[in-house]
Amino acid sequence: MAEQAKQIRWGIIGLGNIARELARDLALVPDAELVAVASHAAERAEDFAQEFGANYAFGSYQELFECEEVDVVYVATYHHLHARYSIEAMKYGKHVLCEKPAAINATEAEAMIEASRTNEVFFMEALWSRFNPSLRKIKEMVDEGALGTLRSVQADFCFYGLDADPKGRLLNPELAGGSLLDIGIYPVFLSYLLLGMPEKISAQSRFFHTGAEIQTSMILHHPWAQSVLHSSFAHTSDNRANICGEEGQIIVDPFWFQTTGFTLTREGKSQPFSFPLNGKGYTYEIEEVHQCIRGGKTESELWSHKDTLNLISLLDRIREIAGIDFPIATLE
Repeated sequence: MAEQAKQIRWGIIGLGNIARELARDLALVPDAELVAVASHAAERAEDFAQEFGANYAFGSYQELFECEEVDVVYVATYHHLHARYSIEAMKYGKHVLCEKPAAINATEAEAMIEASRTNEVFFMEALWSRFNPSLRKIKEMVDEGALGTLRSVQADFCFYGLDADPKGRLLNPELAGGSLLDIGIYPVFLSYLLLGMPEKISAQSRFFHTGAEIQTSMILHHPWAQSVLHSSFAHTSDNRANICGEEGQIIVDPFWFQTTGFTLTREGKSQPFSFPLNGKGYTYEIEEVHQCIRGGKTESELWSHKDTLNLISLLDRIREIAGIDFPIATLE
């Protein structure tokens, strides 16, 4: 790729709600510039480009990949298309930030990582919670022993979604729909972040009439601790997280995956911590992408290729145990 311009120039494919949120936060990062967007519906791309000030609105993803003014592509398509288009972008020498889940299974994730290495471009799963200031501080405190030996992580992510379009991305198994990959990935991520890989997993799911999984309860077993996790489209919850050790407890304010603070309790005394967000909170992963690209890295140390592969491997195992299947082809 040509010598990096002063601004890091972004392109976006898949122009849904998450893409809009990221585009708003891109405007808050001084060295970021949105230069191109693409949709299979040209009018949608034109409207998006006009709203967010992009120079180019393409009617195909291919045109965006070929655009020499784009340094990094944010892939925000449906889950089952993440791997295909991320790999295609990397073949054109583009760096890639791919919305979570990066892939729908470990086979796809491995192919994406290989594309990053082969083409010598940066690739990262857009798991924005990893870069949330509060969660970074919690990770630091837990690692330093603020809670003593960690014994329990409890987290959920639930919202009512059964009134969604049955053919849409939430409830359509042919689009890799279901609560686990869409929102259950967050509680599983938190357990992985704090406790690492479990030695055993228990899981059970409920399903919609479309065949999509809509509610999954999980217990991740470690030699010294357990994580009790839940995701659901069948009901709402307060979306808190509770992290307990032998010497203390952290309660993460809702919504914990985009939190602005938490409370540490030790020896009967509580101490609140506050970390207001810049924008919606996508700014932090954007800044990490920039730092890595400018440093010539192909992966982030905070959320590495191995982390992405470990997380999707956990989700694969949960799907196997709970009987969650997607009737769609994967990369070979």
